[in-house]
Order: sequence, then C-alpha cells, then structure tokens
Amino acid sequence: MNKAQFNIIAVPKSSKSEIKIDQSGNIKVYLNSPPVDGKANIECINLLSAKLKIAKSNISIEKGERGRNKTISVSGMSTEEVMEKLKSL
Repeated sequence: MNKAQFNIIAVPKSSKSEIKIDQSGNIKVYLNSPPVDGKANIECINLLSAKLKIAKSNISIEKGERGRNKTISVSGMSTEEVMEKLKSL
C-alpha cells in the first residue's frame, strides 16, 4: 500500500483557501478557517481531498495538529503522485 508523507505550512485566516508550492518546494496551504477547535485542520483535509481527488478518510495529520508546520499522510498515493497533482494546480 502506497503511503505519501509530506510537510506543509498551514496559513489560517487567509482570504481564500488554496494550496501553493514556492520555489523551494515548500507546500503552503492557505485556509479561511481560524485555528480554533480544529476547524483549520478540517478545512485543510477537505481542501487536500478535493485537490488530490481522494477520500478524506485517506488523509491524516501525522504531526503538528496544533501548529502551522504539519506532516500530512496520504494513503493510496506515492509522494511523487501527490507532488505531481499539487504542482499541476
């Protein structure tokens, strides 16, 4: 079973929800939700699910539930597949 793991930087309370990759290859996930009661984490998973076109149940936050730097795990895809899909956005 493929399992991708990658790090993101969450930016809560942004004007719009989007995923961007900067020149260094860092993935930034901009979220409308405030970091209160896990709302930003839920939006983060929903956004990744929509962009990667996979079920939300396949995505989990391994580390950083309470911080901006998070480690995301996606089952059923390789890290390369995830990066290709995110870059093509």
